[in-house]
Amino acid sequence: MPTREPIPYVGRFAPSPTGPLHFGSLVAASASYLQARANNGQWLLRIEDIDPPREQPGATSEIVHALERYGFEWDGDIRFQSSGHEAHSAALASLIDKNLAYRCRCSRASLAEARRGELGIIYPGTCRDGCEAGESAIRIRTNNSEIAFVDAIQGRVSQCLETESGDFVIRRRDGLIAYHLAVVVDDEIQGVTEVVRGIDLLDSTPRQIWLQHTLDYRTPSYAHIPVITHPNGDKLSKSTGAPGIPLHNVEATLIDALIALRLSPPKKLARDSVSKVWLWAVENWQLGKLSGQKSIVKTA
Repeated sequence: MPTREPIPYVGRFAPSPTGPLHFGSLVAASASYLQARANNGQWLLRIEDIDPPREQPGATSEIVHALERYGFEWDGDIRFQSSGHEAHSAALASLIDKNLAYRCRCSRASLAEARRGELGIIYPGTCRDGCEAGESAIRIRTNNSEIAFVDAIQGRVSQCLETESGDFVIRRRDGLIAYHLAVVVDDEIQGVTEVVRGIDLLDSTPRQIWLQHTLDYRTPSYAHIPVITHPNGDKLSKSTGAPGIPLHNVEATLIDALIALRLSPPKKLARDSVSKVWLWAVENWQLGKLSGQKSIVKTA
């Protein structure tokens, strides 16, 4: 049998323009960047701008400028998720046409008494067999077969969607395409072969794999890095007061990010250029050093 050519590596970083990049974002970007470069692959930048109510004016330019200051070099043009509306809508329409998705008029208030699990409210299937006309969301049908994958850092992960989350929303009541569908369609379009991102999105992955299977898409590999936390254990995020990364003396902050990723850069590296810091980091990158780790405390 002839041997198959390996599929070229394609990774991506996909921030939402809800504010400037903070240290946790920098660590996630660095991990995905290093994994791509260490595999001689492409690294794509995608701005996930499909939720206007949450976006902050100027955040996109702030994010791009910060990435440039820190020496990230992406392949090709920046992709804006909002530009994929036609592809997202076509995927949605195909699911509806095949009766794999359905309209749902349930409000949050009407689901307040529904059973809850670790992933939140478990949708009870109220509208599965039809609902009255009017403003509605669209949900994807699930079943109770196990969705399992082996994460490169966190190991085996599995969910039975119907009993753990129920049918989930893929288009919101306000007409906006939901995150799960948009990210799955975009990863397919861009040929992403591995997704390296924070562990806070680990529970979302089985739902995204379900959509990939339903749409006959390829499933990339996954690696969910530890979340960066405050000393009190709260996730480092905009909502917990995480400041934007500094745009001066960026070498020192970048080295802090590498240390968070369990690399051991020599002290003299802090006096070198950003490009030399990246060269060293790519040569010494080992994703396996993060194996099984759930969180990393930012102490400074």
